[in-house]
Amino acid sequence: MENTQPTVDLTDPVRSVTSDSAQADLDREIIERLQRYAGKPASEVSARIRHLEREWDIERVLELNASSLALVGTVLGVTVNKKWLLLPGTVLPFLFQHAVRGWCPPVVLFRRLGVRTQKEIQLEKYALKVLRGDFDSPTGTPDAEGALRRATR
Repeated sequence: MENTQPTVDLTDPVRSVTSDSAQADLDREIIERLQRYAGKPASEVSARIRHLEREWDIERVLELNASSLALVGTVLGVTVNKKWLLLPGTVLPFLFQHAVRGWCPPVVLFRRLGVRTQKEIQLEKYALKVLRGDFDSPTGTPDAEGALRRATR
């Protein structure tokens, strides 16, 4: 019997540079959450959607991380020792590299910690809306796999 479990097929620079094992874990978590919410009352699904609307994506986490380290390094470089200016001098090129290539060293760490891309978050939101019944479904109430397939069309 072949595996009929859907995979999340999104083209995204961050996804393309994420290790296969970390990406598989993130995709599996989306599928497991959808399976958990399939058949739940609309109020519970709506609560999860509201939670997803507040979830920080990888871009926001990287921006906060880089700007915080650059600010701290600049302040310490001006007030304590000029060697602290190496911190923003290291962090800012990483942020530049991420903007250009979709990858920088912190991406590996944040993805392993489960930080998702905006597309991944939106995919789960859309699939939950399908499960909640927000859209007409020709086949009746969809299951988690059906909702995910519809969301990735």
